[in-house]
Amino acid sequence: MAVDMTVGVEALASADRAHIIHPYLPAATTERVIMTAGKGCTLTDADGREYLDATGGLWLAQVGHGREDIAEVAAEQIRTLEYFTSFWEFSNDKAIALAEKLVSIAPDHLTHVYFTSGGSEGNEAAIKMARFHHFRNGEPERNWIIARDKAYHGVGYGGGTATGFEVYHDGFGPMMPHVAHLTPPWPYRSELFDGQDPTDFLIAELEATIERIGPQNIAAMIGEPIMGVGGMIVPPDDYWPRVQEVLRKNGILMIFDEVVTAYGRVGKWFAAQHFNVEPDIIVTAKGITSGYVPLGAVLVTEAVGESLMRDSGFPMGYTYNGHPTAAAVALANLEIIENEGLLERALTIGAYLHAGLRTLLDLPIVGEVRYVGMMHAVELVSDRDTRAPLPMLNPMLPDIIRRETGVIVRDCAHSLVLSPPLVMTEEQADRAVAAMRSVLERTGTDGVVHSAS
Repeated sequence: MAVDMTVGVEALASADRAHIIHPYLPAATTERVIMTAGKGCTLTDADGREYLDATGGLWLAQVGHGREDIAEVAAEQIRTLEYFTSFWEFSNDKAIALAEKLVSIAPDHLTHVYFTSGGSEGNEAAIKMARFHHFRNGEPERNWIIARDKAYHGVGYGGGTATGFEVYHDGFGPMMPHVAHLTPPWPYRSELFDGQDPTDFLIAELEATIERIGPQNIAAMIGEPIMGVGGMIVPPDDYWPRVQEVLRKNGILMIFDEVVTAYGRVGKWFAAQHFNVEPDIIVTAKGITSGYVPLGAVLVTEAVGESLMRDSGFPMGYTYNGHPTAAAVALANLEIIENEGLLERALTIGAYLHAGLRTLLDLPIVGEVRYVGMMHAVELVSDRDTRAPLPMLNPMLPDIIRRETGVIVRDCAHSLVLSPPLVMTEEQADRAVAAMRSVLERTGTDGVVHSAS
């Protein structure tokens, strides 16, 4: 419900500025957009203005906002058992049911589930699992982690070090040792590959890195199947199968960071199924509850699970492991995805949205439009022939689109990215495309948006 009086809205904004630390908010920014309601793909702010959510918050609102059916499940679970620990021998019926559900929809080789409160926790757990797995199997020297430039694996120290952006390291050092970063699988940036086939180049680089570090010293390689924050980078089809082959040959675990891609975002339950690979560990969060409550789940193979549970068990736990209310919400959310055919819808509405976004290729600053399912990127360039990126993607560009059109998009690595709820309609997709065109057609190759005539 909107706040009735402007003074009430300003009071909220003032209190926010006085007390809340926002991630990535420049100090000079005083504006606050205070959301108070949501339904489907739309949001309403405290002024009563309606927005089209073309980002799904942070890649996660699979079933849309404001679902009464999920609210009822959460309320009933809170009335029954809101929380109890899952440490030691304790468990609860909803966590057990959710683990069984996840194993049933996951690739067949994944048999065990470790619950977290979100993606950053999940990646911390996955890195520790990989190292601990080798430790338990008599190879404690296997502690190196291979990651990639332009990767994003959360904000913990393990996952944060694996993240391949200096901005996430500056001021937080020293970062975790024994992490190596490789070239991202970004076909559009052909200059990265010295004129070679991208996958051939990347596999040779991976093999050379393994040789340099020593395969006996490497625990795992972690990677997003599709790189989200890096700009929705889609690798060549043969990339992940060939990476898997190299890793297996050298006894190195493969960690798939599916925090963004899992639970329907790419049109399948998991991107591992899309790329036809079998990771040893898959990290998930976000879409598991569509954001209704915080929850994450790390899925592992029988071999990894056995080593973690051997002897005195896995010596790592979070307070909210297996939270019964979160698990109940996840079960309801997954049932909605299933019953409403949202895996298939991600493919159909995703293709429709992509077709609309491709029309933006007639603009001189649009270099490439790429997608998988409901993950979309419009990469912006200053020169289409050389594919030179804009000197700096105007940080106000998504803000201008929001203010002028009421459509919320996000900027990532010289690209505008969209990851809407899977319930988006064709009319809403058309609105998103029209909103982006209305601003991008006034944006120069220097990233400056010119005033509307």
